[in-house]
Order: sequence, then C-alpha cells, then structure tokens
Amino acid sequence: MALEKAVITNVDTNEEIEVLFNPKEYVIEKKTPWSEINVFGMDSPPVQFTMGERKRLSMELFFDTSEEKTDVRDYTTKIETLMLVNAQEHRPPILRFSWGSLSFDCVLEDLVQRFTLFANDGTPLRAICKVVFKEYATAATQLSNTRRESADHTKRMALREGETLSSIAAREYNDCSKWRAIADANNIDDPENIAAGTLVELPPLY
Repeated sequence: MALEKAVITNVDTNEEIEVLFNPKEYVIEKKTPWSEINVFGMDSPPVQFTMGERKRLSMELFFDTSEEKTDVRDYTTKIETLMLVNAQEHRPPILRFSWGSLSFDCVLEDLVQRFTLFANDGTPLRAICKVVFKEYATAATQLSNTRRESADHTKRMALREGETLSSIAAREYNDCSKWRAIADANNIDDPENIAAGTLVELPPLY
C-alpha cells in the first residue's frame, strides 16, 4: 500500500503543497474560555461563558535535501508564502491540511523555521518548520451548524463593566431588541444606567 502524504491545499487557488516527510505527530488544541465577573463582596468571582476559541493544529514538518545537495528553502519558502497577503483577497490564503481521515480548514497562524544542516558554501540542506494552523470557518457556516435558541428557563447573571441589556439580549436571545423583556422582568426603569455587578434575571422567551 502506497504511503499517503500529508497535503496543504491553498483553497483560494487549489494549489497543493505536498510535505516532504509526514509529521511524526500532531497536536489539536481547543479552548473554551470562561470570563470572571467582578462582584463586590464575594470570595471568588463567578464565571460566565462568552464564546469559544478556534481549534489549533500544530506540528513539526521536516525537510531534508542533503542527498540532492539542493537548497532546502525551495521547500520551506512554499510554506512561508502561505502567510503572505493575497493582493486580490487582501488577506493570506485559506488552507486545508489533509492527511488520511484528517481534513482541517484553517489559516497558517504561526511559523518557525529552524535550519540545522548546511553545505560548505552555507546553503541550508535541512530544516524543521514548526507550524500552527488555526481553524477557519465563516460566521454563516458556524450559525448553520449551531442550534441557537432563546433561553428556555430563567437564568441569573451579573452585568460586567461596559455591558448593556442590548448586548446581553443579543448574546442570549440572538436578538438585541429583546432587551425590553429583560428590563421588564427586572423592573428596570432606566436601562442605560445600570451599575456593573447588578444581578439580572433572563426570562424564558417562547
């Protein structure tokens, strides 16, 4: 059975870059941050979810041209160009890293090139590229894959500094105009003048 090579595809141009050697391993990271809310008089601040972070795919790619005695940068430069701004798109390219069952739509977020072997004239013959790919998905794609519903039960939360009833309604109900329902449920007469740390209830909407 032929060895399947990992491939980096420039989705914008459909150009494929086949890695010289498959990575020994790769790491997929996913973080879901929770923000602390400053509430006066509490021993430990409550936490509140705002939004998740993108996945990251990281690995080391090995390049060696010591047998051919050619410049290894002929390969590493192709990786580096994946971070350059496309004049037409006004951004670096959208990519897809594929290897076996792994298919990861992404952008190249971080690149570190380390050259470890050289010819007598200083030409680099061996390189290790540490790459970090960041997951890519449009807002439309995420919304179509995420089931967003209004709150189906009453919740309580504390307002953070700079937060408004409109911003809470946009996050919790996906509709900023629902601020009035929050104001009515909490008997708030002046929604523009609410102190940070104030506890409010989020009523269920049907």
